[in-house]
Amino acid sequence: MELRKSLYILLAFILFGLSMNGYAQSNSTLRGTVTLSTTGEPIHNVRVTITRLKRTVETQEDGTYEFQNVPAGKYEVVAHLDYAPDILKTVEIGAGESSTVDFQLKLSAVREEVTVTATGNEEMTFNSIQSVTVVGSQDLAKKNPVSLGEALDSELGVAKRSFGPGTSRPVIRGFDGDRVLVLKDGQRIGALGSQSGDHAEPVDLLSVDRVEVVKGPATLLYGSSALGGVVNTISAHESAHEGLRGYLTGIGSTNNYQGGGSAGIEYGKRNWLVWGNGGGQRAGDYATPLGRVTNSYSHDGNGSGGVGYFSKGWFSADFDYNNRKYGIPFDTSVEGNEIIYLTPRRASVQFKGGWRDRDTFMSGGQFSFAYNNYKHGEVDAETGEIGTFFRNDTYLYRGLFEQRKAGRWTGSTGFWGMHRDYESIGAEALAPPTTQNAFALFTLQKLDFERATLQFGARVEHNGYDPTGLVKRSFNGVSGSFGLRVPLGTSTAFVTNYTHANRAPGLEELYNNGPHPGNGVFEVGNPNLNREGSDGIDLSLRHSSKRLRAEGNFFYYRMNNFIFLAPTGDVDEGLPVANYAQGNSRFIGGEARLDVALTNNIRLLSSLDYVNAKLINTNTPLPRIPPLRGRIGLEAYFKGIQFTPEVIMASDQNRLFPLETRTAGYTTVNLSGSYTLAKQHSAQTISINAFNLTNRLYFNHLSFIKGFVPEMGRGVRLVYTVRFF
Repeated sequence: MELRKSLYILLAFILFGLSMNGYAQSNSTLRGTVTLSTTGEPIHNVRVTITRLKRTVETQEDGTYEFQNVPAGKYEVVAHLDYAPDILKTVEIGAGESSTVDFQLKLSAVREEVTVTATGNEEMTFNSIQSVTVVGSQDLAKKNPVSLGEALDSELGVAKRSFGPGTSRPVIRGFDGDRVLVLKDGQRIGALGSQSGDHAEPVDLLSVDRVEVVKGPATLLYGSSALGGVVNTISAHESAHEGLRGYLTGIGSTNNYQGGGSAGIEYGKRNWLVWGNGGGQRAGDYATPLGRVTNSYSHDGNGSGGVGYFSKGWFSADFDYNNRKYGIPFDTSVEGNEIIYLTPRRASVQFKGGWRDRDTFMSGGQFSFAYNNYKHGEVDAETGEIGTFFRNDTYLYRGLFEQRKAGRWTGSTGFWGMHRDYESIGAEALAPPTTQNAFALFTLQKLDFERATLQFGARVEHNGYDPTGLVKRSFNGVSGSFGLRVPLGTSTAFVTNYTHANRAPGLEELYNNGPHPGNGVFEVGNPNLNREGSDGIDLSLRHSSKRLRAEGNFFYYRMNNFIFLAPTGDVDEGLPVANYAQGNSRFIGGEARLDVALTNNIRLLSSLDYVNAKLINTNTPLPRIPPLRGRIGLEAYFKGIQFTPEVIMASDQNRLFPLETRTAGYTTVNLSGSYTLAKQHSAQTISINAFNLTNRLYFNHLSFIKGFVPEMGRGVRLVYTVRFF
């Protein structure tokens, strides 16, 4: 009955959105020119978008662009060049008027941020109901791009879970595993990083345009399991352009003898576009103040390519391949430990298509189908024998329909489905071969008023598991949200949203049964687990002006039937036994960011985040929750030169789950600098990042091996990138 009632509610949302009509056109025109700020030279192939209308054009050889038949109104216009910061301007256009908006492209870290992940359409992060962080390609390369967790660590509200650098995965607001979805261009990548601490997410960070992190329950568009948030890597092959453009990146680091590179090209002719990327990295065992960490190396190679036709009707096809090998650090003080390395490989094919900018009931629509073939072996380094082999094939499909804007009303409605075929063989084959089928219907609607914006939506999702030899389970869940954004002047806004979500248990939580060194326990699943239910509220105050950028977020989530690993005190096969149990929990915390322009060329950067999570009935702290953490630094820039010293501080974590290891507080000092030489058709950037300058010995509380393996010591990372456009 609950599922049927939810379907009726969702259908009502859809029909109400479709029933809206009215789309007043006018003969107004918006035009302008995009130039380099340093030389004044025009730039072509810059993508200019009116975000509210979802209309995009590209600049010509002389840097000019033009939109015709623009309805009267107030709009945000964004200029975007791949691998460069976005620029935002606001314009108000009257009926029958011709307006001009010019842009000067600045290749610096001071930028406006645009997200497509929060709502499925381009939107300024300042205007988003959700809290969103966007990390561009230049910032990703400056960090440690060996793994997704390493690259995003220390972003606001984001920490890293790890079993060594090659396995590192993002943790958002204390949520880990299946509660954080990792996507590529909006689709799941089909890896097993959520199931085990020693499993990596096979994503090539040197070839992506940006990574978007949506914090808080992002359940409506992407899945009911995303109670913590979504990490979406964006490749940016989404529109045609004339001619050739591309990039070449090289990277090197002293600490772990890291070296690697990546290159990519796009060639466009009329409405056609072809592209290709490839590269790889090799990093050795990393150094700490106590010496090198044995078996902490990481190697990867990757390649991708595709073709697309882009007009009002469009389609594209893309192939992606990623091959890795990384070691699992171990306690060298214990005799008899095996030296293990993992060999994950992911091959993916994705087809997408749809229509856009149509003057019909549905102004746009997009469909995608993806097949991910993922496998990895856990190999004994001494014998070369595979101890355990994992295979995970996923078939995914998704459709999203964009409603034509009707006065104050706009929205999207869609469907999503997945078929998963999972198998593991060997010593750590914890779960039997299992097929999983999932299907969902969802809608996200928005009403824009002069003094407020309302956003609301719903998702109905079914998940079914069919394991060999064990009991089948089926879960139906309903998620919904309501958000409100109220402008407080031209540069400040208050945002609040309430979310109710249901999460089906993961495969490993239901069916695992055996030794699992990747999580450090002997796991015992429970096929009788109930679905999780979450009710949460987020409050946010934001300010964005030329002199001051600030953001403060508060969140509170109460979760019924929260699933966690509960130690029993027993030991089996040398590992502590832990059962997957359920209890009520609550997560409470906050995030704050303050950037102040001290002068025209110097900005003060600061941030702070904290989360407190516990089981309510027993008042027991939950495991691997990040401690209070702060960051303060300066960003100085003059023309193409940028210089950023920073200090990162973390307090000790003494709120511990039973048998969990305490970690002490620490302070690390980093220093980065870059120089960008920009021309009309190219840009070169060289960056130097000196990290942990004081060679501080410290431990990551979210690491599965924090009891015997510290974090990386002092080092210098050098990155060189050239782009042509």
